[in-house]
Amino acid sequence: MRRILAAIAAGCLAAAGAAPAPASAEAIYSYVDERGVIHFTNLPRDQRYKVVAFSRPGPVFAPPAPARRVPRSVRYDGLIGRAARQHRVQPELVKAVIAAESNFDPRAVSRKGARGLMQLMPETAAALGVEDPLRPEENLHGGVLYLRRMMDRYGEMPLALAAYNAGPGAVDRYGGIPPYAETRDYVERVMTYYHHYHGDFAR
Repeated sequence: MRRILAAIAAGCLAAAGAAPAPASAEAIYSYVDERGVIHFTNLPRDQRYKVVAFSRPGPVFAPPAPARRVPRSVRYDGLIGRAARQHRVQPELVKAVIAAESNFDPRAVSRKGARGLMQLMPETAAALGVEDPLRPEENLHGGVLYLRRMMDRYGEMPLALAAYNAGPGAVDRYGGIPPYAETRDYVERVMTYYHHYHGDFAR
C-alpha cells in the first residue's frame, strides 16, 4: 500500500515510458480502464499496465524523471485564472488542456479546423457564443465553459477530458474513455500536465 500511495503522490500517472530501474527497485504499473478509473499494481496481470514509477526499499521514494516534456508558459495565467473562477474549473486543469491543445499558441489552427488556445471547432465556438476563437479571452471563456459542461455531465476528470477530445457521443457510445489511441494519449498527457501545474496558481 505504501508503494501505491507513493506512486500516486509522485504524480507519475501518465508516464509514457520509464527510466532504467535503479538497483533493488521495484516497478509500479498503472492503466486507465474504460470508466476512467486509474489502477495501480506491482504485479501486472496483462499488457494494459505500463510502468509509471520505481519504488526503493525503505522510506525514500525516488521516481524517475517524467517521460513527457511539460510545456511551460505563464503568459495566459491571469486569463486562465479568471475564466476558471467564473466557471468553477481548476485553473491548473484549464492550463493543462491549453498546453495539450495548442501549446499556448492563440493562433493555432488544426487540420480539422479547431482554433485558438483551447482548439474550439467552429460549430462548438458558435454554440458557446464565441465570435472570434482566435481572441484568447473569447476562446478561453468558451473552452472553459465547455469543459465545465463535460465535468458536470460525467463527474470524473478523465471522462470529461475524453469527451473534450473525442466528443461526448464517443464517451457515451463506449461507456467510458473511447479506445482511440489519440484520446487515451490525450487524457494521459493532460493529467500529467495538470499535476505539474499545481504550483502555478495561488490558492
